[in-house]
Amino acid sequence: MVSVLGPHDEFLRILERELAAEVHVRGNEITFSGTPAEVTVAADVLTELITIVRTGQGLAADTVERVLGMAAGDISPAEVLTHDILSTRGKTIRPKTLNQKRYVDAIDAHTVVFGIGPAGTGKTYLAMAKAVQALQAKEVNRIILTRPAIEAGERLGFLPGTLNDKIDPYLRPLYDALHDMIDPESVPKLLTSGTIEVAPLAYMRGRTLNDAFIILDEAQNTSAEQMKMFLTRLGFGSKIVVTGDVTQIDLPGGVRSGLTVVEEILDGVHDIAFCRLTSHDVVRHRLVGRIVAAYDRFEATLPPVRKKR
Repeated sequence: MVSVLGPHDEFLRILERELAAEVHVRGNEITFSGTPAEVTVAADVLTELITIVRTGQGLAADTVERVLGMAAGDISPAEVLTHDILSTRGKTIRPKTLNQKRYVDAIDAHTVVFGIGPAGTGKTYLAMAKAVQALQAKEVNRIILTRPAIEAGERLGFLPGTLNDKIDPYLRPLYDALHDMIDPESVPKLLTSGTIEVAPLAYMRGRTLNDAFIILDEAQNTSAEQMKMFLTRLGFGSKIVVTGDVTQIDLPGGVRSGLTVVEEILDGVHDIAFCRLTSHDVVRHRLVGRIVAAYDRFEATLPPVRKKR
């Protein structure tokens, strides 16, 4: 009962706040009252929470909120939240929303997958987890992580050090995700041996990449020509995941993003999938969502001229 209702009834308070049905707890018994539809939803949510507890995974406040958010969907929330992708360093990486589960399933089912959505939706992180999983299962021989350094612009030449030193800050998010999933002591060895390669997109030209899991991050900052160049690097036994956010384009004026046109070009091509994640899939501290909502409400009150500035 404590596992389902939470310490000091923390989860119970969430259920009382979010469910339309009234929740009554007496001893080891939970009952709901309300319309048949309201009671059905409440009972389904409770069943999903019990299913998750029985897996041994345990519940947290954000898990309860995610189950409530998925309650009306066509897939069991417990199926989504207990789907293990990778277990490493004492923690398990799992999808946290329905769209994330669909994204992970698409990576399993297709050779080329595009994950498009705002920051914080787990596009790159989940792709990295699937890449490490494929490497551990010996489905591929190496992982190649790349992203355009377009945001560096003219400032690149002013940064100290060698070319690799200059580019490294723009590849740092990929290194950070790697260290989350692989023993930090192993990462330098894997990079030195070429089992994992982290490089700017320009380094991909002229190559054919066989038996590799290839991730292109920040793809909104590629031109249409660069996107075509990258996709045609695909070799035998390889898989490509392209991630990006079309609302965060840093290309100079007049240059159209390759990510915005690629769906028009490749729509309907067999073995290519497009997955869209939304603000509902943002996986961060619960307070972040409240902060974003508060800013949205504030900006909605501003006069048009000020909002434009």
